[in-house]
Order: sequence, then C-alpha cells, then structure tokens
Amino acid sequence: MNNEKALVLCSGGVDSTTLLARAVRDYGAENVYALSIGYGQKHAREIEAAQAVAAYYGVQQRFLNLAAIFADSNCSLLVHSNETVPEATYAEQQAASDGAPVSTYVPFRNGLFLSSAASMALSLGCSVVLYGAHHDDVAGNAYPDCSLEFVQAMNRAIVEGTGGELRLEAPFVEASKGDIVRMGLELGVPYELTWSCYEGGEVPCGRCATCLDRAAAFAANGAEDPALAWVEG
Repeated sequence: MNNEKALVLCSGGVDSTTLLARAVRDYGAENVYALSIGYGQKHAREIEAAQAVAAYYGVQQRFLNLAAIFADSNCSLLVHSNETVPEATYAEQQAASDGAPVSTYVPFRNGLFLSSAASMALSLGCSVVLYGAHHDDVAGNAYPDCSLEFVQAMNRAIVEGTGGELRLEAPFVEASKGDIVRMGLELGVPYELTWSCYEGGEVPCGRCATCLDRAAAFAANGAEDPALAWVEG
C-alpha cells in the first residue's frame, strides 16, 4: 500500500468516480480526500452524486464554491446562462463551430480547479492531485483544459510552485471513456451512484454530449448503465 496521501477531484461522474476507486485501491481510503467543486453549474445534482460516491468509499470530502468567478460567463453549462445545452456529440459540435471550444466549455475551469486543489492538497499533507480528464473530452479542441499538453503544463506549474512537494497526475488523459468504464467495471465501481447529464433535471436527458458519451462508453463494453436502471424501470 502506498504511504502517500492523494486528493482526487471528484465531480460525481463516471471518470472521477473511477479515478477515486483507483486511488482508494492504491493509497487506501484513509489516505484519500475527495474535492468537489460547485461553480454555478446547471447540473448541481452532480455534487449530490459526489457525496454519495465519497460516502461509499469512506473517504473524507471537501467542498468549494467558485460560482462567483464565472458570474460574467454565458457558458451554456451555467445556471444563469441564456444559452441552451447542445443536444449533439462533442465531435458534431466541433464540426459546426469550426473547431472552437464547445459552448459547455467553462472559461479555464479546470485550471482554476487544479490550482485550488493544489492549495488544499498541500494543507492536507497530500503529495499528489489526481484529475480525471480523458482523451474523448478533448475531441479536437472541445475542452482544451483536458488535453495532455494542458495536464503537462499544469503539472510543471504545480511542481515548480510547491517546491516539488506536490505533483499532478491524470492517468486517463490518453484513454477513452470506454477504456475508463472498462477499468471501472473491473473495479466494481458503483456507477449507479454517479451523475453525468448536463441538464439539471430529475433524470438524465440522454441527448446532451455527456449523456451520449456515457451511453457509448457502456455500449462499447457490452454493459448496461446501472444509473439508468431505475429510470427505465
């Protein structure tokens, strides 16, 4: 068992929950913290999912609310936005926007999240911040703050800015969401507790990009999404 402590950015979705499961396996639940961040998102239900996941794994959880920083953004993911969440895959959105980031890209959100996580991780005695970005989120340039280049740059900044006391790891950054679900199924991840949909409804919309991505990932593994069982039933 690893003697280090780790802080995991935990949104309550498929990727971060799988990452949390790996962290608990590698470091032990007593050495893992989950950090969940509110930023004015329409799908605030993901915070409830993150709480359920953290409780399931028996890890300590911390919360931040950074909504004020995005108050002037009209990103369609934010509750105050007058834009609607697109009902199309990331690839389709990229094709329609000539390669610009998608409308659900929150301005430098992940850079802010990781900077905040680094400060908190140091205070908690952690030596690593774990981040669940994966290759499908880049989708050309859909979310530039999920790319390998971004992760490498943020790691350099974190290592340099902490005198080498802390590092950033994103073990899924070159993996697909299907790869992540396969790992999670092997680990017995409780996907029934997770939430991915960008809409703020009671049930997943099934039409936004993250719902479509999630469905494709489970289908690629020949598996049913347990989070949808109660909806379909």
